Amino acid sequence: MTLPESMRRGLYFEEIEAGRHFTSPGRTVTEADVVGFAGLSGDFNLIHTDAAYAAQGPFGQRIAHGMLVLSIVSGLATRTGFMEGTVLAWRDLEEWKFSQPVFIGDTVRVDIEVQETKAMPRLGGGKVTLALRVLNQKEQVVQRGRWGILVQNRPG
Repeated sequence: MTLPESMRRGLYFEEIEAGRHFTSPGRTVTEADVVGFAGLSGDFNLIHTDAAYAAQGPFGQRIAHGMLVLSIVSGLATRTGFMEGTVLAWRDLEEWKFSQPVFIGDTVRVDIEVQETKAMPRLGGGKVTLALRVLNQKEQVVQRGRWGILVQNRPG
């Protein structure tokens, strides 16, 4: 499915080059995010949901679920605009590291670098390998890794 040109913000596969960088806006992780994710995922681990328990733990407070932050990063990556209306699929999560805790009230953003592109004509586009660094408001890398996405070819 192709969006009308007037609605497309994304880049087609042919427009994406290795070495290109994108940076998302920030997003603050809230109490509602953590509670909602616990309910959605069924992960009610006390480190996320019990303030008294978490206060006695290694971080001294509750932490956001790592997978919650990864989900937020997926949305932030989309907000950069380069794949809006042109991404066909998320192909793979080649690797992902959870380096530092993310706390309720932290603001995260994602820096993205295109590492590699590979044409996949039978799929109508190409694979784009992205290196991502998730930073908090202190500029600490809290998560990082590589994703593969399928981006559509320019029509025609």
